[in-house]
Amino acid sequence: MSTLELSRDAPEVAFAVVNRVAIVTLDRPHALNALSHGMIAHLADIFAQCAADASIAAVVLRGAGDKAFCAGGDVRRLYHAARNDPHHETPWLKFFIDEYRLDFTVHRFAKPVIALMDGIVMGGGMGLAQGAALRIATERTRMAMPETRIGLLPDVGATHFLRVLPRDLALYVGLTGARLSGADAQRVGLADECVPSIWLRGFIERLDSIRWDDAQEAMTQLRRVFVPNANIERHAPLDDIRAQIRRHFTASATGGAERIAASLAADESEWARTTLALIESHSPTMLEVTYHALLRGRQMTLADCFRMELGVVYRAIDDGDFAEGVRALIIDKDERPRFAPTTLAQVRAERVQHFLSSPWRREMHPLADL
Repeated sequence: MSTLELSRDAPEVAFAVVNRVAIVTLDRPHALNALSHGMIAHLADIFAQCAADASIAAVVLRGAGDKAFCAGGDVRRLYHAARNDPHHETPWLKFFIDEYRLDFTVHRFAKPVIALMDGIVMGGGMGLAQGAALRIATERTRMAMPETRIGLLPDVGATHFLRVLPRDLALYVGLTGARLSGADAQRVGLADECVPSIWLRGFIERLDSIRWDDAQEAMTQLRRVFVPNANIERHAPLDDIRAQIRRHFTASATGGAERIAASLAADESEWARTTLALIESHSPTMLEVTYHALLRGRQMTLADCFRMELGVVYRAIDDGDFAEGVRALIIDKDERPRFAPTTLAQVRAERVQHFLSSPWRREMHPLADL
């Protein structure tokens, strides 16, 4: 096997080249491969090198260990950065700017990117994976966008990539942070294939056998590496609750997340009670903001979605529920966040519009050049 190590390995990102394919490994398994700012910067450098190097034909993204592809951004570090300097771009806002630029790069990358979404894929992990040309899930995949739980909105391009889901399902995933299986992800369009995790163990040997001088198109050869010939379609648990989701989460011109909560409250089923309790534990403000952001994003370009998300994140950290959500769920772990306001009924339309309005003039936006 011909393997070339990159000259500039970072402690938390490993890089190798196997038969013209760059293998990029998020190497922070003790933290479920959560993204630090340093990792994001190094990943951006790697993609720039791969774009410029004609000998690189494709890029594979994977996570170290057997638990996660990537559990998101390092929220604990971000929390302390925001607490120390809440009103300036460094370091917390710069983290999001660089993360969104990296995600945008993956979406627009000229060479095939393959994301191995084995294990936990949340938040920032979704941002990396959803821009890939080939998204591989497994039976171990647990996919979610749980940001409203800590006072943010589903970001990293979620207001764009969740548009592949029907509106009711996008709202369900975005508002509740529900976890999807690998089969669920494939069924709704957030994964291209769902394969046995054991199949991925031998992918490097299969990569090494590719003959790039063959006339076959690159993606055809790469699919043979990552997708077994006799791949079995798995049951998608989401199918079992689609009727309930459709009933309660159908988008409406009025009412927003509060209307969804009222619909769930009128349903005495165990699923409805559990789902309502889940929603009521999240930031009321960000539930309403997320509802409207997801619907707006369906009509916006990818770049405009990233710009909208950055503005919302700025507001959420500057004067929203982010710090309290992270304190309660990650720092102190009392799981009793004191969100303000405390209920959906108290969230005013003007407040929602404040979050959705950009803090910057268009030409001054940090992502104006996307």
